Amino acid sequence: MAKKETSTLINFLSNVSFFSEVSKPSLKHLCESAEEVTFRKNETIFKKNEEGDSMYVILKGSVKIHENNYVFSTMIKGDCFGEYALIDDKKRSASVSTLEKTVVLKIERHRFLDIMSRDSGFSLGILAVLIKRHRNIDAIQENLSNSKQALELANSKMKGLIEGAMDAIVMFDSNFRIVLTNPSANKLLENDDALQRNVLYFFDEDSANIIESLVNKGLEDDKKAINNYLPNVVKVIGSDDTETLNEGTISKYGNEAETFYTLILRNIEERLEAEDQISFLTKQTQYLEEEIKELTSDYGIIAEDKSMRNVLNLIEQVATTDASVLINGETGTGKELVARAIHKASNRNDKPLIRINCGAIPENLIESELFGHKKGAFTGATSDRKGRFLLADKGTIFLDEIGEMPINLQPKLLRIIQEGEFEAVGSSETIKVDVRIIAATHQDLLQHSNEGKFREDLYYRLNVFPIIVPPLRLRGNDIYIIANEMIQQFSNKLAKPMVELTKADKSLLIAYSWPGNVRELQNLIERAIIISQNGVINWEAIIPSTTNNEPVFQETQHEKIHTGKELLNLEKENILKALKLTRWKISGKHGAAELLQIPATTLASKIKAFGIHRPV
Repeated sequence: MAKKETSTLINFLSNVSFFSEVSKPSLKHLCESAEEVTFRKNETIFKKNEEGDSMYVILKGSVKIHENNYVFSTMIKGDCFGEYALIDDKKRSASVSTLEKTVVLKIERHRFLDIMSRDSGFSLGILAVLIKRHRNIDAIQENLSNSKQALELANSKMKGLIEGAMDAIVMFDSNFRIVLTNPSANKLLENDDALQRNVLYFFDEDSANIIESLVNKGLEDDKKAINNYLPNVVKVIGSDDTETLNEGTISKYGNEAETFYTLILRNIEERLEAEDQISFLTKQTQYLEEEIKELTSDYGIIAEDKSMRNVLNLIEQVATTDASVLINGETGTGKELVARAIHKASNRNDKPLIRINCGAIPENLIESELFGHKKGAFTGATSDRKGRFLLADKGTIFLDEIGEMPINLQPKLLRIIQEGEFEAVGSSETIKVDVRIIAATHQDLLQHSNEGKFREDLYYRLNVFPIIVPPLRLRGNDIYIIANEMIQQFSNKLAKPMVELTKADKSLLIAYSWPGNVRELQNLIERAIIISQNGVINWEAIIPSTTNNEPVFQETQHEKIHTGKELLNLEKENILKALKLTRWKISGKHGAAELLQIPATTLASKIKAFGIHRPV
C-alpha cells in the first residue's frame, strides 16, 4: 500500500478504540504489516456469508453495515470492523459497502497473529483492550438486567393498575379487534373471552358509529394523537344481552407499523338512577312544600266561623311564649292540629314536636315511654332507652288524652313542669330538660280533680293557657267549607269525578250533629266519594239518621212544642253548657255572655235565678 508518514499513521491508530492500549513502537510494527486499500462509492468491501480473514480501519470516508436494502448502522473515519476475522474464519454476518470514496487500513489475520507472536507489548495492548471491552459488556449486561427488572416491575404495576381498575378498559387495534381487557371490562361485556372479537359488536348501532368515527378520524391523521372524551353516552350490550349506559374516553398509541386504541368505560346506570331519584324527590319536595304552604295558611285550620277564628287568635297569642297550654275539645275536633299550630308558630319550631297519646299506652309501659329506662330496670328492658321527654328537649311535647295518665305518674309530670328534671326508670341520675308542654283532653279535668281522678295542682299547672276547640256542629258554615275541601282531596286521590254540593246537601251537612266531629266528617266524605257514581252522591243515604233510620233533615222539620217548664230547663242547660265551655268566665272576651250573645248583667241575673253554682 502507499506509505504514509509512519508517525502520522501511528498517532491515528492510537486513537482507534481497538488499538488504544497498544504502545506506539508496537503500532509501528502493525503499520509495517498493514495495507491501505481505496474503495469507490457504493463498492462492496465484503459480503454477508463470505469467509473473513481481515479487519479494517476506516482512514477516510464512511461505510454502511447492511443486509440487502436494510441498513443496520453506518461507520466513519476512526471506526473499525471485521475484528472477529482475526481470531476465527467464520462467515461474515453482514455486508459492508462504502457510502462514498473510502480509504481503509486492511489488517490480515496471519500478519496480525505474526505480530502477536513476535511483539509481547502488542499482545498485552490488544489483551488490555479486550479485557476493557469485556468489562464494558458486563456493565451493559448488568444495566440490561436492572432495566429488565425495572421493566418487569413497571409492567407489574401497570398490570395491577389495569386489573384493579373499577372502570372497564378495552384495548383494540385499527381493525377493531380486541387485544386486551381487564376484569371490569369482562364483567361489562359479560364475556371472559373477548380477545380478537370486534369491539363494535358490543355496542348498539349509534354507539358503534361514534367509536368508529373517532377511530377513522385518528387513522386519517396518523401523526396526531387522540385522547378524547366520548361525545355522548354509549350503550354497551353484553354477551347476555344486558344493556348498560356508559361514559368514557378513547385514546390512540402505537407507531408507524401498528396503531392501538384504548377505550375506558364507566357504567353510569346507578348515577343516572340516583339523578332520576334526586330529580323525583326534588319535584316531590316542591309539590309537598306547595301542599304544606296551602295547608298551613292559618296552620291548616279552616276557620270562617267566629268560634274557630277565636281559637286562631289564641294560638297567635300563646305560641311565642313557653306557657303550658291545655287544649280541651270533643274527640275528633282537631286538638292535635291546634298543638301543631302552636309549635309551628313558636320559637321552638326548629326543634321536634314529640306526640304521645297517654290513653293508647298500657299503664305499665307509659312511665318508660315518657321518661325512658335503664337496662335491667324491669323484665324485658334489655337495653337503655331514651324517653319522649328527653327526645323533646329544647322542643315541644304534646300529651294527648292527658286525662288518661295514671294518677301515680302525675307527680313526676308535675316535677318536670316545675323543675324541668326527672329520672329514668331504674336510674338515680337526674336528667335536666327544657320542654314546652301542650296537653289535650276531651274530659273535664277539673271535675276529675274534684273526684280524685286527676291531681288538682297538675291541672292548674297545665291550664295556664286554656284553649277550647268548638265541636263541629257549632261551627256553622265551616262544616260546608271543610266538606268541600275534603271532597276535592278525596276525588283527586281516588281519581273520581268532582262532586258539587247543592244547597240541600249543605243543609243536610249542617243539620247533622257530628258526634265524631271533623274525623267523622272525613270518614263520611271518603266513603261518599268511593261509592259516588258519575259525580253524584245520595247524601241522605250517607249521613246517619237520628231516629227510625230517617234522614236528619226530615227530623229537623218536625217542630216540637215545649212547655214553659221545658223551655226554662232548656235555657238553664244552655247557660250551663256555655259556662262549662268558657270555664265559668261570664263577661269579657271569650266569656259565656259573649257566646250566648246576651249582656253580662243579664246572664248574671239568670245564673242567680236558676240557682246555678260553679262546682268546687
